[in-house]
Amino acid sequence: MHTRTPDPVRPRRYGTPDPRRRRRGVAALTAAALLVVSLAACGQEAKGGSRYRPDKGKGGTVGLAMPTKSSERWIADGKNMARQFEKAGYEADLQFGDDKVENQVAQVENMIAKGHRLLVIAAIDGSALTDVLRRAKDAGIPVISYDRLILGTENVDYYASFDNERVGRLQGQYLVDKLRLKEKKDETFDIELFAGSPDDNNTRYFWNGAMKVLRPYFKSGQLRVRSHQTKMNQATTLRWDGGTAQKRMDDLISKNYGSEDVDAVLSPYDGISIGIISALKSAGYGTKAKPYPVVTGQDAELASVKSILAGNQTQTVYKDTRKLARQAVQMGDAVLTGKKPEVNDTKTYDNGKKVVPSYLLDPVSIDKSNVQRLVEDGYYKAGQLT
Repeated sequence: MHTRTPDPVRPRRYGTPDPRRRRRGVAALTAAALLVVSLAACGQEAKGGSRYRPDKGKGGTVGLAMPTKSSERWIADGKNMARQFEKAGYEADLQFGDDKVENQVAQVENMIAKGHRLLVIAAIDGSALTDVLRRAKDAGIPVISYDRLILGTENVDYYASFDNERVGRLQGQYLVDKLRLKEKKDETFDIELFAGSPDDNNTRYFWNGAMKVLRPYFKSGQLRVRSHQTKMNQATTLRWDGGTAQKRMDDLISKNYGSEDVDAVLSPYDGISIGIISALKSAGYGTKAKPYPVVTGQDAELASVKSILAGNQTQTVYKDTRKLARQAVQMGDAVLTGKKPEVNDTKTYDNGKKVVPSYLLDPVSIDKSNVQRLVEDGYYKAGQLT
C-alpha cells in the first residue's frame, strides 16, 4: 500500500512586532472608543438634555390623540390633521379615546414607545396626562395641546385653540339680543344655565365669557334662574354628554316650572343643546302655543345646524376646525424643522404649571339669518343642510 507523505508543517514566525502596526491598532481602538462615548452622549442629550430630539427635518410619525368619535367635530379634526400632516411630509397615527381617560393614556404611551416625533393631544381629562407627558419629555417628544388645554404639567409646549372666552361672550350676547333685554328693561325672563364637562379646562372659559355678559342682567333682576342653579359646578355636564343634559333639563322643568315657561337656555355645546331640546319637546315645547326657548350652542355640528333651520335650536358658535387643524400642523411642522411656531397669546392660558404659548382663532355666531356662511366657507355643502 502506498502511504502519502504529509505536507511539512510550516512553523509560525514570531518576530518583533512592527511599531507602525501597533500605533495603527491603538489609534483604531481609540477612535472606536470615542465614537461609543459620543453616541452615548447623544443618547443622553436626547433623553435628558435638549427638550427636543436633534433629528430636525421632515419625516417620521406624528401621534394624534383625539377624545372621541361620538362627536362629528372630533372625527373631522382628526382626519383634517392627519391629511395635512401627511401632505406636509409626515406619517400620522390617529387614535380616538372613546371618552375613556385610560384609553387615551394607553394610546399616548404606545405612541411614545413607537418613537413618534410629535404628539398632538385633545385631552379627555386635561389633568390626567401628567405622568405620560413626563415620559414624552424624557423621550424628547414635543407636545401640542389641541383645543383643550392640558393641565398641571410643564411638558406641554404649545396650545392651538379658538378664543374660548369669546365663545362664551358670543353665546351670552346672543341671549341678550334675542330676548331684547336692553329694550325690555321692565320685563323678567326665566333662564336655565348649562356648562361643559368639569374636567375640560375650556368649560371655565366658556362659562366666564357668558357670565361677563349676563351677570348685569341677573343683578338687575331681568334674568331669573328658577332652579337657583347659578354656579358653574351646579351646571356642568360630564363629558359634554347630551343624554346627561337631557336628564338634567327634564328635572329642571318638572321641579321648577309647572305652568311657567322657560324663556332661554344657555348651552355651551351643540350635543348638550340637542339633549336640552329633547327634554323641552317631551315637556310640550315646540308648538305654536308653546314655542321653544332661545337655546345657544357651539361647534356648528350638522344636526344642530339642521335644528336651527327647523326652528328648534336657535344659535350655535361656528369654529372652522379646518383652520384649527391647519394651525396645529403648522405649529408641529415648525417645531420639527427647528423653527419657532407662530403664536398670538402668551399670557392667557396658564395650566397651573406654566403659561402655554397659544394661537387662538376667532369664532363666529351663527343663527338662521347667517347660516349660509357655512356653505360659503365650504364647511358644508348646500345639499347637506336640506
